[in-house]
Amino acid sequence: MEKLLWLCLLLVGFLSKSHFVGAQLQDQTTLSAINKELSVPGWGNKSSDYCSWPGITCGYNHSMVIKLDLSHHELRGNVSLISELKGLKWLDLSYNNFHGSIPSTFGNLSELEFLDLYLNKFEGSIPPELGNLRNLRTLNLSNNLLVGEIPDELKGLKRLKDFHISSNRLSGYIPFWVGNLTNLRVFTAYENNLGGKIPDNLGSISELQLLNLHSNKLEGPIPKSIFGLGKLQVLILTQNNLSGEIPEDIGNCTGLSSIRIGNNGFTGTIPRGVGNISSLTYFEANDNNLSGEIVSEFAHCSNLTLLNLASNGFTGTIPPELGKLMNLQELILSGNSLFGDIPESILGCKNLNKLDLSNNRINGTIPVDICNMSRLQYLLLGQNSIRGEIPHQIGSCGKLLELQMGRNYLTGTIPSEIGHIKNLQIALNLSFNHLHGALPAELGKLDKLVSLDVSNNQLSGNIPSALKGMLSLIEVNFSNNLFNGPVPVFVPFQKSPNSSFVGNKGLCGEPLDSLCGNADSLDQQSHHKVSYRIILAVIGSGLTVFLSVTIVVLLFMMREKQERQAKAAAGIEEEVVNNRPTIIAGNVFVDNLRQAIDLEAVVKATMKDSNKLISGTFSTVYKAVMPSGLILAVKRLKSMDRTIIHHQHKMIKELERLSKLCHDNLERPIGFVIYEDVALLLHQYLPNGTLAQLLHETAKQPDYEPDWPTRLSIAIGVAEGLAFLHHVAIIHLDISSVNVFLDANFRPLVGEIEISKLLDPSRGTASISAVAGSFGYIPPEYAYTMQVTAPGNVYSYGVVLLEILTTRLPVDDAFGEGVDLVKWVQTAPARGETPEQILDAKLSTVSFGWRKEMLAALKVALLCTDSTSAKRPKMKQVVEMLQEIKQNS
Repeated sequence: MEKLLWLCLLLVGFLSKSHFVGAQLQDQTTLSAINKELSVPGWGNKSSDYCSWPGITCGYNHSMVIKLDLSHHELRGNVSLISELKGLKWLDLSYNNFHGSIPSTFGNLSELEFLDLYLNKFEGSIPPELGNLRNLRTLNLSNNLLVGEIPDELKGLKRLKDFHISSNRLSGYIPFWVGNLTNLRVFTAYENNLGGKIPDNLGSISELQLLNLHSNKLEGPIPKSIFGLGKLQVLILTQNNLSGEIPEDIGNCTGLSSIRIGNNGFTGTIPRGVGNISSLTYFEANDNNLSGEIVSEFAHCSNLTLLNLASNGFTGTIPPELGKLMNLQELILSGNSLFGDIPESILGCKNLNKLDLSNNRINGTIPVDICNMSRLQYLLLGQNSIRGEIPHQIGSCGKLLELQMGRNYLTGTIPSEIGHIKNLQIALNLSFNHLHGALPAELGKLDKLVSLDVSNNQLSGNIPSALKGMLSLIEVNFSNNLFNGPVPVFVPFQKSPNSSFVGNKGLCGEPLDSLCGNADSLDQQSHHKVSYRIILAVIGSGLTVFLSVTIVVLLFMMREKQERQAKAAAGIEEEVVNNRPTIIAGNVFVDNLRQAIDLEAVVKATMKDSNKLISGTFSTVYKAVMPSGLILAVKRLKSMDRTIIHHQHKMIKELERLSKLCHDNLERPIGFVIYEDVALLLHQYLPNGTLAQLLHETAKQPDYEPDWPTRLSIAIGVAEGLAFLHHVAIIHLDISSVNVFLDANFRPLVGEIEISKLLDPSRGTASISAVAGSFGYIPPEYAYTMQVTAPGNVYSYGVVLLEILTTRLPVDDAFGEGVDLVKWVQTAPARGETPEQILDAKLSTVSFGWRKEMLAALKVALLCTDSTSAKRPKMKQVVEMLQEIKQNS
C-alpha cells in the first residue's frame, strides 16, 4: 500500500512537471508568434530566454509569463495571440497604434488582474467576454474609438478597483450595477455620449475616491450616495445636463480636494457644509443657475486655490472673509448680481493672480492698495457700477497682463503710471466711462500690449505720437471722445477700421475720411511762398560755391593718391595671383549646374567677410555669386581635421550619398571644394535666411505681420526632415533655429546634415569640439554620456518648437541665472503664469483658433523636452501630433 502511495505521488509530480514544461514551450511559441506579428523592439535578438526580453516578467523559477508590458512602442498589428499566454496577470498595451476590435479572447485570460489598453485606436464595442476576468482589479479602455453601451456582463468584475472608459464614443447610460462594485475606488467615463442619470447607489457600498464624468449628456441630480462613506477626493461633473441642488452631504467628504460641477443646470444655494472640506483646493461651479449669497464658510477651506462661481445668479456682497484664503490664486465671480464694495480684506490674498468681478453691480471704488496683491496678473472689473478715480498706485501692479475697467462710472484722468506696467499684454480697456483730460504719452511704453480701448469717454487733445512705442498693438479704439489733430502715422492705426476713430470731431488723417488741413492754412502757405523762394535761392547759391571748391580739392587729392598706388599696382596683382590657394579636389553633383559653377570663384567668395551670412557651431556660411549669375551658399567647415582631408575618397563618397537623399525638408550638398586643410560645401542659396532670423529679427520689425499657420508649417517641415534622417539612421549633430533655412516660400530645410557624417565627435572622427550642438539646445543627458542620440535630437527639436511658439531665444539673461528657455517654460506654473502667457502674444491673441493650436503645440514641445530621454516621443510621433493639430484647425 505504501509503495502504491509513493507511485501515485511520483506520477503526480511527473505530470505536474510535464505540464510546467509544456506551458513553457507554449509561451515560447506564442511569444515568437507575437514578435513575428508585432516586431517588438529587443525581442529575440540575442537570447532565446524569453523571460529576459524587454517588457516580459516570468513567474517563480522562470515559469510562465505573468506580465507583458508593451506600452509606448507605437506597435500595430493583431494582438489576439496574446490570449494564448494563459498565466498572464498583467497586460499593458497602452500608448500604441493598435486598430480593430478588442479581441474577445482576452476574456480567456482568467488570471488577469491588470488590463490597460489606453491610447490606441481600438474600435467597435467593449467585448462582453471581458466580464469573465473575475480577478481583474484595473481595467483601462480610455482614449480609443469604442462605441455602443457598457455591457452588463462586466458586472461580474467584483474585484474591480479602477474602471476607466473615458474619451471614447460610448452611448447609453451608466449601469446601476457599477454602484454594486464593492471594491470600486476610481471610475472615469468622461468625454463620451452617456445619458440618463448617475446611479443613485454609486458610492453607497464602495469607498469611491475619484469620480470623473465630465463632457457627457447626463441628467438629473447628484446622488447623495456619492458622499455617503465620506471617502470621495475628486468629483468632476462639468459639461453635462445635471440639475437639482448640491447635496448637503458634500460636507461629509473632508478629504475632497477638487469639486468641478460647472456648465450644468444646478439650482439653489451652496451648502454651508462646504466649509468642512478642509482639503478643498478647487471649487468650480460656474455656468449654472445657483442663487443666494456666496457663503462665507469658504474661508474655512484654507487650501483653496481656485474659486469659480461665474455666470450664476448670486446676490449680496462679496464675503470679506474670503480675504483669509492665503493660498487663493484665482477668484472668479463674474456674471452674477453682486453689489457693494470690493472688500479691502481681499487685498490680503497675497497669492491671487486673477481677480474677475466683471459683469456684476459692484458700486464702490477701486481700492487704493489694489496692487498689494503683488502677483496679480488679471484684474477684470468691467461692466459694473464702480465709481471714483483710477488710483495712481495702479502702476505698481507690475505683473498685470490684462486690465479691464470698461463700462463703469470712473471719473478723473487716466493715470500716467499705467505706463509703468511693462508686462501689460492682453488688453487695457477703459472704455465707456467718464474719463477726461489727455491720453498719457507714457502709455507708449507698453510695448507688449495687444489691445487698447479708451472709447466712449471725454478724453481730449492729440493722440500722442509716443504711442508708436506700442510695438505689439493689434486692436485700438479711440472712438467717441474729444480728440483732435492728426492721427499719428503708425501701422496699427492706419490698419484699424474707420470706426476705431469716429466720433472725434477734431481728428483727421488716415484711416478717417477727413484730410488734415483747411482753407486758412492754404492761404498762409500761398502768402509765404515768395519769401520761401528767396531764402531757398540764397541758400542754393551758397551751397553751389561751397561744392565747387570742395570738388576741386578732392580731385587734386585723388590724383595724387592714384599716382602713389600706380607704382605698386603690378606687384600687388602678381602677389594676389601667386597667393591664390590651390584646389586639391572639387566637384558638382548636379549635372545641369556644372557649367554655372566656378570653383575658384567659390573659394574667392569665402575670403571676403562682406560675403559672410551666418556662423554656426561647426561652419560659417558665405554668399557666393558665380560669373554665370548663379548664387550659392557656401559652407566653410570650422577647424577641419586633417585626417578627414587625408581620407578624401571616403569623404567624397559620403557627400555624394548625402546629395542623393530625397526629402523636401533637407538641405542637400550640391558640390564641394577642398584646398589645403579647408573644406567648402556648396548649397542652394535660400533668400529668406534662417528660422532664427525670422523669429528674432524679422518678427521684431514694426511692419511684421503675425502668421501662425506659416510657423506651424515650418515646425512640421523641420520635424518631417528630422524624422526622415532618423529613418535612414542619421543623427543630427546641431539642431537649432540657425540651422533651419527658409526658401522663397518659407519651406524649411534642415541644414548641417553633412556634419553628422563628417564630424561626429561621439565617434572620434574629428577633434572639432567637446560639445556637439549649440548652447540652449543640448539635451541634459549629453553632459554625462557625450553621445549624440535620436532622443537628444528630439530634445533639441523641442527647443526649436518652443522658440517658434514664444519668439524667445533659447538662452536669454532675462530668464535669470542658469535658466534657459526650457526651464523658463517648465517653471511657468511656479511663477504663477498660465500656458497662454508663455506664448508670443502677437500670435496667440489674433484668434481663438490660433491660440488653441499653439497651446496644443506647446504640449508637444514639453513632451520633446522631457528631462528623461526615454519619455520623449520619436520624431515620427512628433510629426503625427503636429499634423493632427493642423488637420483639426
